[in-house]
Amino acid sequence: MHYDCLVIDDERTLSESISEYFNAMGVKTAFVTSSQEYHEFSARNNVADLILLDINLGDQSGFDLCRYLRKTIKVPILFISARTSNDDMLLALNIGGDGYIQKPFSLSVLLAKVKAVLNRYQNTTPKLEVLEAGDIKIDFTTGIAYKGGKRIEMKAMEFKLLAYLAKNKNRTVPKNEIFRKVWEEPFVGDNTLNVHIRYLREMIEEDPSDPQYIQTVWGTGYVFEVEEDE
Repeated sequence: MHYDCLVIDDERTLSESISEYFNAMGVKTAFVTSSQEYHEFSARNNVADLILLDINLGDQSGFDLCRYLRKTIKVPILFISARTSNDDMLLALNIGGDGYIQKPFSLSVLLAKVKAVLNRYQNTTPKLEVLEAGDIKIDFTTGIAYKGGKRIEMKAMEFKLLAYLAKNKNRTVPKNEIFRKVWEEPFVGDNTLNVHIRYLREMIEEDPSDPQYIQTVWGTGYVFEVEEDE
């Protein structure tokens, strides 16, 4: 499921209030109350377009979670905290936070800030139309993939799977997310996915038994690895 906003705050009452208000105002929002709950949430859902993150979480510092998030996602992260120290604010921004909002705050003002960031982010994020990695080229507009300049013949579902992994390059995509987003149903068997992954590797990898691009993350899913400068 896709959300506009995800609240990560161990104050359940506040998190519920933000979520209920935002949803009522048309910003689809969910909340979790710990880093553990975040990992469980991210395994079931796409990353939200924006994250509201508290510093004091029950099981982990929000600073530590932000550092982790910045390794895997690029969506805006706004810190929400009762801390007023300039050091905390500077640290939040220096580790990848996009803003710092002090508690207590008005829900209407918070919503206005979130909408402003969402609009700015969505208007400046370029749409990925072509991905080139080594001798592999994936054209998302035409639905055609190439290897060494030659078109790769593949079925529609094979390209859909390749495209989804490639659009989420360098991010581990859980199996259940692949089932929902590619097959559009949650109960596709592992064998079906494994067969499609094997076919893709045979099409794009120099050595399918030692893949360069489509890597298995055991117990979780798959990641399409691409060098950052490609």
